[in-house]
Amino acid sequence: MSDLTSTLAVSASGMRAQSGRLRFVTENIANADTPGYHRKTAAFETGPNGEGTVQIGPVHLDQSPVSRIFDPGNPLAGTDGYYDGSNVDLILEVADAREAQRSYEANLRMFDQARQMSRDLLQLLRR
Repeated sequence: MSDLTSTLAVSASGMRAQSGRLRFVTENIANADTPGYHRKTAAFETGPNGEGTVQIGPVHLDQSPVSRIFDPGNPLAGTDGYYDGSNVDLILEVADAREAQRSYEANLRMFDQARQMSRDLLQLLRR
């Protein structure tokens, strides 16, 4: 039974990690037009109990250069008419969101399968 319990813990941690990843992706998409915004990224780390669980590591700001936007009428524009945009690439963010969603769904299927197996095992033990 402990194997089924650890399977549930691993898949639940995967769902939490993918949910957190999706949160960063949505923040990046929401701030794509925010001047000076740097894309947020986070890597996964091994969970504290060492049973194969994962968690989101510290948040890092993408240090790639921000886009320079020419708009002399913008109040943020300098004397040359340019201001700093963001470094968010919407195509990359949509791809990350899709990957996080599919990984979440795979963990959900694994969680559901382990739950069904433990339910069936308990039914067999009751007989």
